[in-house]
Amino acid sequence: MSEKLSLVTCTSCGKPIPPGSESTKFLCPNCGEIQIKRDGKCRKFGRLYKCPNCGFQGP
Repeated sequence: MSEKLSLVTCTSCGKPIPPGSESTKFLCPNCGEIQIKRDGKCRKFGRLYKCPNCGFQGP
């Protein structure tokens, strides 16, 4: 049996986030319904993210 590994993607850039990387995840500060996931590079450079549920944008 072969199982596929499904990586989560960064909300800012859309790239897959590998396990063990310096990433973060948190609920949208505005609606609290969607989990925002950000990779280390987007966090470091302060790239914007946008909640797909409510449209909130944050650094």
